[in-house]
Amino acid sequence: MAMFTVTTGIEVEADTAEKAALMMYRELSRDPVPVTYRVTDTKNMTTELVLDPEKAEEYALTDHTADPGNW
Repeated sequence: MAMFTVTTGIEVEADTAEKAALMMYRELSRDPVPVTYRVTDTKNMTTELVLDPEKAEEYALTDHTADPGNW
């Protein structure tokens, strides 16, 4: 299985990096989950993705630990 770093972001004005991170946290806790992501693999290859919210929600509700490939 490969390792990836997944990031998403919003632009905010803040006095400090910590305040900016707290603002991001607040947005994530009250607004819909973001659908735009940047995914980077271990070779530093980056892919920009926009997920279909319906497909993403369906995936999130599935118990993927039941997949023998995850054992």
